[in-house]
Amino acid sequence: MRDFQTPGRSAVFAQNGMCATSHPLAAQVAIDILKRGGNAMDAAIAGAVVLGFCEPQMTGIGGDCFVLMSPAGQDNVVGMNASGTAPLGARADRLRARGVQQIKHDTPESITIPAAVDGLCQMSEKWGKLGLDTILQPAIHYAEEGVPVAPRVASDWKDDCGHLNEAARNFYLSDGKPLKTGDIFRAPQQAEVLRRIAKQGRSAFYSGEVAEDMVGSLRAAGGVHQLADFAALKAFETTPISGSYKAHDLLEHPPNGQGATAHLILNILSHFDLSTMDPFGVKRTHIEAEATKLAYDTRNRFLSDPDHMRKLDHMLSLETASKLAALIDPKRAIANTTSISESVHKDTVYITVVDKDRMSVSLIYSIFHGFGSGIASEKFGILFHNRGSGFTLTPGHPNEYGPGKRPMHTIIPGMLAKQGRVVMPFGVMGGEYQANGHARLLTNMLDYGMNPQAAIDGPRAFAYDGVLNLERGHAPDVAQRLADMGHKIATPGTAIGGAQAIYLHESGVLEGGSDPRKDGCALGY
Repeated sequence: MRDFQTPGRSAVFAQNGMCATSHPLAAQVAIDILKRGGNAMDAAIAGAVVLGFCEPQMTGIGGDCFVLMSPAGQDNVVGMNASGTAPLGARADRLRARGVQQIKHDTPESITIPAAVDGLCQMSEKWGKLGLDTILQPAIHYAEEGVPVAPRVASDWKDDCGHLNEAARNFYLSDGKPLKTGDIFRAPQQAEVLRRIAKQGRSAFYSGEVAEDMVGSLRAAGGVHQLADFAALKAFETTPISGSYKAHDLLEHPPNGQGATAHLILNILSHFDLSTMDPFGVKRTHIEAEATKLAYDTRNRFLSDPDHMRKLDHMLSLETASKLAALIDPKRAIANTTSISESVHKDTVYITVVDKDRMSVSLIYSIFHGFGSGIASEKFGILFHNRGSGFTLTPGHPNEYGPGKRPMHTIIPGMLAKQGRVVMPFGVMGGEYQANGHARLLTNMLDYGMNPQAAIDGPRAFAYDGVLNLERGHAPDVAQRLADMGHKIATPGTAIGGAQAIYLHESGVLEGGSDPRKDGCALGY
């Protein structure tokens, strides 16, 4: 039980349906859709598209998404990979010939074809009930009428808007300045795009005037994108990858998402008795940091487009985890094992919904960096993500930039099951942190007995690129003792990620947790 005399938030309990996400307007929209007879997929799509106007620095229709879904009355989980491909004109050798060593996050080469819209359209048709014309109306309303900027969003807006191109500045700044808390953000041009999608489906986005606006803007910026790239883009269904930890099964999205990395971290951690360690003390933080460094090094060498990945079994192997665990010195930090050129980011939104029939949806939706590539389409103001900066230019690497390939993705929705029953759809935002975040959330719950809200609230640590970032919630002596063990310690400039979860109790009660690091909440009815 939480201490009611200290700051914090209680979990949310309900019986009929629930949504947890990073902005309250989106959560409210999802609940409204459920009350109107929609199912969890309808509600998740409706809320997710609204998030593009509540948090435009983090997501939008120019981005990608991944989804895990458990149908009502069934124990199976299916996935949707709505991540985009590099254009057919993409050539790594041409970039190397120009002296390019890394795909910068604000270049047209960083822009893969946005796939979220196709994925959302497919999921609405396959698994929804109400249809696009109904579930897109809330987003159309908020795009047209505007959304007041929330505090965390305003903080990100100020920090992330420096790379916007001229078109993006026209759509996402006010008199050349970032919007502040309480300012109203409107996107009427995107409202028109959504009206067309609501009536015509995916074709309204991937062909015709909207596609011509996007392709023309990309080519004007120096891109090699063609209308044919947009017309050919298709999201596709996937089968989740699973692994066991503490009598539970973790279901993750397969590559090109980094879900296998979360499995590898947990498999490494299973060799240590975390439950005997202070959950936010030196030992647990050190062991988790070392496991993360080793798992991310493995990810960086092998994870790629599913058609090019050849080492998934190696990443999921218990033998691999055992060998990596043996490299961990409980008293000393090993040298940084990760050396990659791929960009780091912090920006993603996540929404989870469970309905009265217990369909569960875990949906993560992103434009990668803050305000994505910073490049927007001239007419409709569609802000392009920059997932292509997740490629490498190393010749022969499975994640090498190339025509029609999907880059390694950091965003991963998650689901937890026990004895074949889905018990918790969840997600952890925070770019590179997400695989580590999944492991920490689950070990907080399964090793330390925390409820979802407490597991989300606890202070976070993240070892990446030679630095161990510690949130300020750790005890004062923890940082110094970790530094004495060889870790390079830093306090992150902003909170590490965010998280949302809904736990399905056997009694039928739903328990929602929502991260105070964001502006959102869990809502139920």
